[in-house]
Formats: sequence, C-alpha cells, structure tokens
Amino acid sequence: MLQSQHRIRSQNDFQKVFDQGKSVANRQFVVYMLAKEEQEQIRIGISVGKKIGNAVVRNRTKRLIREAARMVVPNLQWKGDLVIIARAPVTEMEFQEVSASLNHCLKKGKLLS
Repeated sequence: MLQSQHRIRSQNDFQKVFDQGKSVANRQFVVYMLAKEEQEQIRIGISVGKKIGNAVVRNRTKRLIREAARMVVPNLQWKGDLVIIARAPVTEMEFQEVSASLNHCLKKGKLLS
C-alpha cells in the first residue's frame, strides 16, 4: 500500500499536474509528470475513469496500479508528482503485466533507468 504522504488527493493538485506537467503514454497508461525540486518525496495520483468498467473493476485496477507503483517508488530518484491514468486494456491484465507496462511508461519518461 502506498503511504498517505506518497499520494495526491486534492483536485487542485491533480489539475496542476495535468496543466503544467509532461506526459508519456503506452496502450495501457498515460503518466503525467511534474517535477518539484522542493518536494521531499514523490507523490502519486491514480485515475481510473468510468469507461473502464463498474466499481468492482475500477477498484481492482486501482489496487493493481497502486501495488505496482509501490514497488517501483524506491527505484525512482526523482522529486515531484505523478498522475497515472488507466486505459481500458488494463482490466484484462494480471499484476505482472500491469507492473511491466507501468515500468515501460516510466522508462519512456526517463524516470527509470
């Protein structure tokens, strides 16, 4: 589970990342990144829209993404905010595939080496 200090919760914070940040994407995810040097640690927000499925499917998807993000956060030498948006193909994926796809997106955005 991501600790609460590693989460983005407010709508204003999400909007700031969307407006000012850069984005990278693959078929499963869109990742918005906003660097903040003054910030102590990385913060992550997860968004799964209603087009993805019903509440059960969306919550399962968020749990998978949260766990994949928790495993990759210690490897990120970056300060700032990330917003991860799930796309429809994520619903049919297992945890290993979700993790690999998220890592691919982060490498594409030069956050992982």
